[in-house]
Amino acid sequence: MADVLLTLVMPDDVAQHVEDLLLSRPDLVRGFTANASEGHGSVVRLAEPAELVAGHAPRKVIRTLGAEADMRAVLDLIKNELPRANVFFWLVPIIAMGRL
Repeated sequence: MADVLLTLVMPDDVAQHVEDLLLSRPDLVRGFTANASEGHGSVVRLAEPAELVAGHAPRKVIRTLGAEADMRAVLDLIKNELPRANVFFWLVPIIAMGRL
C-alpha cells in the first residue's frame, strides 16, 4: 500500500492532546512535524477578542506520513479520543520521498 501524507489543522489548545496521542502510537506514527499557523476565512471560528480584532485564529498544523490504513487509524484514534476537538484534516498521496 502506498504512503499518504496526513495533515491535521487544529486550535492551539487541542494540539498537545493530539501530539500526545500520536506519540502514544509509534506503531502507527513513525514521527511528525508540527508548526504554528493562522486560520483565516469564513470557516474559522473566531472566539477570543484578539482573534476578532486580528481576523484570524492561532492554529497548529501537524503532518505525518505512512500507510493509508495507518493514517486512517490515526484519524479514528483522534475521533474516538477527542470527539469534539475541531481537527480539520486531509490525506494526499506521496509521489516520492527520501533524504538528500
